[in-house]
Amino acid sequence: MMQGEAAAGSGYSVFAEYYDALTENVCYRERAAALDSIIEKWQNPDMPDRILLDLACGTGSLSEEFAKLDWDVIGIDSSEDMLSEALDKKYDSGLPVQYLKQDMRRLDLFGTISVTVCALDSLNHLQSEQDLRRTFGRINLFSNPGALFLFDVNTEYKHRCVLAEQCFVYELPEAVCIWQNHTDLSAPDLPVTIQLDFFSHTSGNCYARSTEIFTERFYSEEILRNLLLETGFTLLEICDGDTFAEPDAQSQRLLFIARAEGGQKTDG
Repeated sequence: MMQGEAAAGSGYSVFAEYYDALTENVCYRERAAALDSIIEKWQNPDMPDRILLDLACGTGSLSEEFAKLDWDVIGIDSSEDMLSEALDKKYDSGLPVQYLKQDMRRLDLFGTISVTVCALDSLNHLQSEQDLRRTFGRINLFSNPGALFLFDVNTEYKHRCVLAEQCFVYELPEAVCIWQNHTDLSAPDLPVTIQLDFFSHTSGNCYARSTEIFTERFYSEEILRNLLLETGFTLLEICDGDTFAEPDAQSQRLLFIARAEGGQKTDG
């Protein structure tokens, strides 16, 4: 489940309305705390500030948890509808999260950042290695020397064995969601086309159907290592993106922890 970045051009207008209900199994507080501990482990103690970029922030759930941990958070997503949900949360919580509508491949900030986090397989929505290279390059461009970059991506196991040709049915408070996957196992990047059909009650026995379709692609560890190196990052560690322990053959996500090296700025 990605956090919400509409990298492939979809506005996720319908998905945004039901996103939080579909991801209620994700404990954002625990995930933010685990990532914060990893950041503390690797962070340069001389880093001048605590500015954290939540890239592909979706509806802002993770952004809010980082703000509670005393980070100055900038949340970026290209979906206006996702950001609208995030702003509603900000209004209710009063947390000082700054949200910007941007395509991650064209990231453009007012200053530099200390940490970038891109969680819940959002990068798998990018449709090419070139898109990844541009994104990594833009992150490096706006990172302080020594700043950390943490991101998770789907594994080959998840694409082949978990997403595959599966169909899921979710009964949400205000709708029923039919989630259908189709995986092209003949392609090296194992693209999974995901179709979400939402059926919301209108009146009597009538229901309105709304559909979202998007694709997630698999990027190998080798590809990601090379792209990080090309764009001025040093890879520090790879762990399981859900347990944060040593990954194994059935890990569904891998979490990469990298550091931006000074003097190697690039815009991708």
